[in-house]
Amino acid sequence: MNLSPARRNLLWVSLFGVAFAFVESSVVVYLRAIYYPDGFTFPLKLIAPQHLVVELTREAATIIMLAAVGVLAGSKAWEKFSYFLVAFGVWDIFYYVWLKVILDWPAGFTDWDILFLIPLPWIGPVIAPVVISLVMIACGSIIVLRMEKAQYFHPTLMSWVLSMCATLILVYSFISDVGATLKGQLPAPYGYWFLVAATALYILSFIISYMPASMRAHD
Repeated sequence: MNLSPARRNLLWVSLFGVAFAFVESSVVVYLRAIYYPDGFTFPLKLIAPQHLVVELTREAATIIMLAAVGVLAGSKAWEKFSYFLVAFGVWDIFYYVWLKVILDWPAGFTDWDILFLIPLPWIGPVIAPVVISLVMIACGSIIVLRMEKAQYFHPTLMSWVLSMCATLILVYSFISDVGATLKGQLPAPYGYWFLVAATALYILSFIISYMPASMRAHD
């Protein structure tokens, strides 16, 4: 198979994401066996302090490892970030794929999950991280492949503003009911419009970054 350097790197970064997702999901399998022997469900159970410390450290280490892959795979700043996006997206999606294979969970895309713990518990339906991961994979891959052809990524001030707004909306949707989560209560229904709005803003931000200068508003 005669692949270009960028396509070859994308392949290896993706394979890393798939394999790393299995490592991540295997840890969760053991945690659920300890804390949810009858099956994972909400409301959440409080875990032992020593386990919480390990979990927080593991999540931080996970982000560092995914970022390290991006740094090693890319040569330019945006390439490095783009490979990180691809690695993260593939890892996140296959995390659920492996849990489905091993535990037959989730039953559907609307099942709730603990998405992240830093600095507060992030909770939401499985479809939320899956959708965002697909956007990350698509955008990261496009940037890498276009940069290989010397078509560089040029985000504008508007692109940054839209991306920041999307991120704030998304994070808020995951932690807005954190009080109930920490008290061991059922979370309020998820606001799916948050996910739709954030996804649309991310995509719009990406499109603006590739628009010819003559077609976009001045920063």
